[in-house]
Amino acid sequence: MGRQGQRWPVWILLLGLSVCVSGITREELFPFGRNAGDRALDEGSDETQEISLQKPVTFYSGQFSQIYINTNGFVALEKPAGESEYLGNMPAGFGMIAALQGDLDTSDGEGKVFFRQDSSPALLQQAADHINRAFPEDDVVNPISAVVVTWVDVASHRTESRGDGPEPSGRRNTFQLVIASLETQSYAILLYPREAMQFQSTSSYTMHAGFSKGQDKYFSSKQAPYYRITDDTEASVRNLAETVSVNSVCSSVECSTKHYFLNLHFSLVFQKKYRNILKPRKIYLRSKILKKKSIPQRMNGKVSGRVVVGNSQVPVDFASNDLHSYVVVNDGRAYVAISAIPPIVGFSLQPLSSVGGIIGWAFALQQPGFKNGFSIIGGVFRRQAEVTFQPGGERLTISQEFKGIDEHDHLMVDTRLEGKIPELPQGATVQIEPYTEIYQYSTNLITASSTREYVINLQDQSTQSRSFKFRETITFEGCQHDEVVRALPSTQMLSVDQVFVMYDRGEELLRYAMTNKIGDVNGGQTEENPCFTGRHGCDTNAVCRPGQGNQFTCECAAGFTGDGHIDECRETPQICGPNAVCNNQPGTFRCECQEGFQFASDGQTCVEVQRPVDPCRIGTHDCDVPERARCSYTGGSSYICTCLPGFMGDGRSCQDIDECQVNQCHENAVCFNTPGSFTCQCNPGFYGDGFHCSTEYEKTRCQLHRESVLGAGPRGPRPVPGQYVPTCDAQGEYDPMQCHASAGQCWCVDRNGLEISGTRTGPGRFPECPGHDVPRPIGPTPDPNISPLPPGSHILFAQSGKIEYIPLEGHNLKKNEAKTALHLPEKVVIGIAYDCVEKMVYWTDISTPAISRASLQGGEPVHIIKSDLSSPEGIAIDHLGRNVFWTDSMKDRIEVSSLDGSQRRVLINTDLVNPRAILTDPTNGYIYWADWNRDAPKIEMAYMDGTNRRVLAKDGLGLPNGLTYDPQTSLLCWADAGTLFELECMNPQQGSRRQLMEGIRYPFGLTTDGRNLYYTDWTRGAVIVVDRHARREVDEFQPQKRTRLYGITTAHAHCPSGQNYCSSNNGGCTHFCLATPAGRSCRCPDNAAGLGCVEREGWN
Repeated sequence: MGRQGQRWPVWILLLGLSVCVSGITREELFPFGRNAGDRALDEGSDETQEISLQKPVTFYSGQFSQIYINTNGFVALEKPAGESEYLGNMPAGFGMIAALQGDLDTSDGEGKVFFRQDSSPALLQQAADHINRAFPEDDVVNPISAVVVTWVDVASHRTESRGDGPEPSGRRNTFQLVIASLETQSYAILLYPREAMQFQSTSSYTMHAGFSKGQDKYFSSKQAPYYRITDDTEASVRNLAETVSVNSVCSSVECSTKHYFLNLHFSLVFQKKYRNILKPRKIYLRSKILKKKSIPQRMNGKVSGRVVVGNSQVPVDFASNDLHSYVVVNDGRAYVAISAIPPIVGFSLQPLSSVGGIIGWAFALQQPGFKNGFSIIGGVFRRQAEVTFQPGGERLTISQEFKGIDEHDHLMVDTRLEGKIPELPQGATVQIEPYTEIYQYSTNLITASSTREYVINLQDQSTQSRSFKFRETITFEGCQHDEVVRALPSTQMLSVDQVFVMYDRGEELLRYAMTNKIGDVNGGQTEENPCFTGRHGCDTNAVCRPGQGNQFTCECAAGFTGDGHIDECRETPQICGPNAVCNNQPGTFRCECQEGFQFASDGQTCVEVQRPVDPCRIGTHDCDVPERARCSYTGGSSYICTCLPGFMGDGRSCQDIDECQVNQCHENAVCFNTPGSFTCQCNPGFYGDGFHCSTEYEKTRCQLHRESVLGAGPRGPRPVPGQYVPTCDAQGEYDPMQCHASAGQCWCVDRNGLEISGTRTGPGRFPECPGHDVPRPIGPTPDPNISPLPPGSHILFAQSGKIEYIPLEGHNLKKNEAKTALHLPEKVVIGIAYDCVEKMVYWTDISTPAISRASLQGGEPVHIIKSDLSSPEGIAIDHLGRNVFWTDSMKDRIEVSSLDGSQRRVLINTDLVNPRAILTDPTNGYIYWADWNRDAPKIEMAYMDGTNRRVLAKDGLGLPNGLTYDPQTSLLCWADAGTLFELECMNPQQGSRRQLMEGIRYPFGLTTDGRNLYYTDWTRGAVIVVDRHARREVDEFQPQKRTRLYGITTAHAHCPSGQNYCSSNNGGCTHFCLATPAGRSCRCPDNAAGLGCVEREGWN
């Protein structure tokens, strides 16, 4: 193998992890392919090619003159073992540079593995540029040779149980390894183009990247040193191609991160020098992350969301704005900066020190006997805050997720802002008075509330005093035996002063700073009873009765009745104004608009809802008659008029075009003008269609077809025994009904003689075939690729390029009447859903990709969503709110759209990895979905507006694929295709789980009807029926064509009973009406600019 005895280091340049600003694209790879002089590895799933090197590669303790390139994403320094020995294992038992090792496949000819040795000046200079940019403090490096290996569009290899060859998902990965060598050193450059990394695991294995020396063999074998770039999670693989901003050394593409550039010479010196790199200062204890407390702490993250400023109709969107924080722990002072904030919202965000206030609480200076947030719960928690501004009532929601510590020992936080804030004039500054907050602690929940006062300083030297109410909830994974939490007081007070806020218009930078101290709720003083301080909130006609400590009660005075508290609604009946209802609440009140009204932009006045009117639908337009013009609705109350083909005008007045004035017929034909069209007729003595006329009679297609079958001979035409002979009508065209005399079968044909699917009958029966001269009906017509569903309920399921149905009799399958409902050639249909109102089927297609629909009563399939999709999978219909929901497993988000696709909104785009199944419960206002993330699978739910998200199940899951909900029993059931292979159900409101069956094969889709569950199985290629009560299989259906079955749903004959707030008049919303358990939220589509959309949250 050519090893030499000296010990040399290998330096590793991981560009996929150290990309700044623009990231790596496919165009930034080193040149590859035939044009670059590459050779190609043989096609297959585990091919190896040995290469003798012109210059040796330095790796760990030796130099190597031969390397082995393998299909499965690695280069070996010795002949590799079989793939069963190393797939899924890191480190490997032999010397390996794993660019991205997994079970890969190039046998379909589309994927390729290219390789070459290259000593050309251009390529060596390109490699030198990468290395020198990464190590600016080191001596300049000039490689003398390089090996370039490029895995291009490689696919995941399917397992034996699913057939041989690549997975048919269409996902491909492209990545590159460049080994650049000097005389005594080698550098590995790994490139992962962001757009070309489409999967993170293969069959049963997560992919790996890293370096392994293999086995050290002396008297016995033991594992030699290795280094892992990724861990056992798909997220770490996905992060290879993610953009990570590191420090100011960054150029436009690369930057130096010595944290990731490791000398793999494992000597004592190395261990001392790099032990802090190999073992970062992280301790995971009881789900907490503890850091050194004596040094300043840094926190980084992103800010996203949408904020409406004042009376503006156009919200300001935040898309991954950078947030950086610096905390001086010994002083309890926190500094927060948010970048790229435009002036239109920057000045108005100044009062929101609450965005960074949570950081101050986490690292507040601790008084004896009290603990700050980080000391109690660590750095992994969620925070939800509601800010209500006075006097306008504007409300903003702050959602923050703290994710612990990254590889740089910096805390990570994601922030989302949603709602409305009052507008502050340009140039205004804000001064926030010192304030206190009382925090209430329990096992896994912390709450706090306060009233903040602030002063606005205007440019004309005048000031305005305002305030807002603040309420927050912090959730974390607690432990009831946690002595730290148990020893704490149930309440603590956070004191905040020296609050500094500033918006820098030139830098578009928003800054907050504050000093924080956590301690006793009484500030170290004995608290007086509220009856003695006047802070009791009793009615003016009530007496405050002090109790023990700070307890008290309110008692009405003689002659008065009630609970002793003030009822503002009774005291001031008109406090809410016209068209509003006052709702009294403890200590306060709330104004709500009456049905048919909504809050105006001032947040106080109730105005009548102005709903858009479609003049085309109700007939109030001024377009010409339908026979000459078309009215097209364009949103709001607008429409356009256009003349139909064959007519001319402005759409409001259309005149027939006389096509005969420009003679388009044959010279031996006569032209006849008709409304909107014309006809041509051959002159007497000529034959033809009017566009082509001749003296010889031209036989029709049917006549030529018939003659070719009958043949010609001296005794006249004689048919071949047993062969079908077409029948032509008097005009020589195909008779609409054709029959085979020998077989006794008849069927319908179109004008071209092609059989119409589903019309063939047996002996003695004749189909009803429409004549070819029947005029085409106005409106949608049955598509020949669609077989209309007969009356009753059915099970619909997807198989390759078609959707099939099985009629139900009771809850049993009528298997002999199963048919194809919809042919979709060249499509890969994943999820399907049925709209019981309009009898439409909706489906997701990953080949285009697209979301489409078609009427199962006849009509053309149409795309409703074609843009900004990567891998749409699960799909569900809200038949009450008239919306469609879907998951995208590559974009990692959940979206909602109107049924025609004209409105669209992203609901959830955080903490999703592989979302697939999704379903709706419109009556109760919930959505449910499954995420089959191999590292952390889970089943979640949320309100239909995407709020109040929570995890229902995460323990004991493998690959939750199918999901279904039975509104009659309130049971949510799922099919697990992981190691468990089981069916399981739970009541989402109660939380108890119940296993129905185990040992099922490979489920994909799941639906329910009555007591039965129906699921599609990839291994069996069938629809399986399970009796939920008996907990056993009771039936199965196998289609004639045995391929993978995907989504499945129930097409009920009638819509399920139940209503919600969106059922009538779109719930009073201008655009999206999304149901919640107690009301509905009015939401705007993501493209709402200029639509006059009004949002309202949690309206009931």
